Amino acid sequence: MAKIEEPAYTLIEKSGDFELRDYAPTTVAEIIVEGDRDSAVSAGFRALAGYIFGGNVSRTSIEMTAPVTQAPSEKIAMTAPVMQSAAGTGWIIRFAMPSSYRLDNLPQPNDKRITFHTIPARRVAVLKFSGFWSDKNLNDRREELAELLKQKKLKPKGVVNFAFYDPPWIPFFWRRNEILQDIESH
Repeated sequence: MAKIEEPAYTLIEKSGDFELRDYAPTTVAEIIVEGDRDSAVSAGFRALAGYIFGGNVSRTSIEMTAPVTQAPSEKIAMTAPVMQSAAGTGWIIRFAMPSSYRLDNLPQPNDKRITFHTIPARRVAVLKFSGFWSDKNLNDRREELAELLKQKKLKPKGVVNFAFYDPPWIPFFWRRNEILQDIESH
């Protein structure tokens, strides 16, 4: 299997499954989908996959990247730099675009619900985990990350994001998943 591009970052700290990373600016394609988390991520993934596999005005195929991220939709303007903030019943599903793309050279999507943003450089606390994508597992990991942030005296900014690197047919115990939390700068 070919290596899939991931957003660039510098590792600042590592302790077990916890990491502190500085991410470079990242251009993303995103869609907001209403409904419960499972159905929203499925519908959002299909729409974004359709876009990168040629569902755009120029019929250009764009290489797949990882991870796929999901977050509750934001009530505030979408200029916020992170992937989620609790509000309403929608979910933001995002694909990072390959680093060769910028906002000015991305093909226009056929699906008008797809939008593009550049997420600015940021510091992010990350908790890596494997397992099922169940609400219970995600909530347990979110609480674990919140406790780690308290212990490390790191101040969260916004709310957590869920990142999934593997397709659903990968056995749950081999899946690479992450909970990401932006951190206030010092």
